[in-house]
Amino acid sequence: IHHNYDLLLRYPLVVVGEHATRVSHCLIGLPGVQLSDIRKVVSHPQALAQCEHYLRSLTGVHTEPVYDTAGSVKIIQEQGDPSVAAIASHWAAELYHMNILVERIEDNPANFTRFQIIARAAEPAGEDAKTSIVFALKNEPGALFRAMSVFALRNIDLTKIESRPYVGKPWEYMFYIDLIGSQADENVRKALANLEEFSTFLRVLGSYPRCAS
Repeated sequence: IHHNYDLLLRYPLVVVGEHATRVSHCLIGLPGVQLSDIRKVVSHPQALAQCEHYLRSLTGVHTEPVYDTAGSVKIIQEQGDPSVAAIASHWAAELYHMNILVERIEDNPANFTRFQIIARAAEPAGEDAKTSIVFALKNEPGALFRAMSVFALRNIDLTKIESRPYVGKPWEYMFYIDLIGSQADENVRKALANLEEFSTFLRVLGSYPRCAS
């Protein structure tokens, strides 16, 4: 969720761990409601996007984003409208005593969500570690290629790279990267020192044990 990246920069916190959870979405309605009764589906925007293919298959049904997946089930419970369904987990349906209309409606059968664990102070990452960083570059040809080269030349594996608009600097971007290794590793330290030489901004979000899954 992109907004979370912005929050990581706003506060003096560090990433100390990660956890991957298998996410399976259900279409949930009021007790006694049938699938043919549904005209609107509510859920968190991320859940709606993860079930886009299934939702398109429903005739005459539109979607509405709300703040939370489990919260969407609470909403339909409180409103009591039989034409409105929610997308959430099996657990949320049980919690609010709602009816599961269809299970496993996510587009990707291997749908996982990664949660990062944050703290005020860093903790030992161990040997099998991952490091998350964010940096910005001058808007010039070859800048990103040069940044990637500091890792490639040291055989550092990058597991993720995403860009976000650099707030206050139009047409410039922040790059969020996950890499295999810890700040305690010599090759990682040298790569980050090299990157710092030509980046306009660099922050290490944290080194932490890599999730087993």
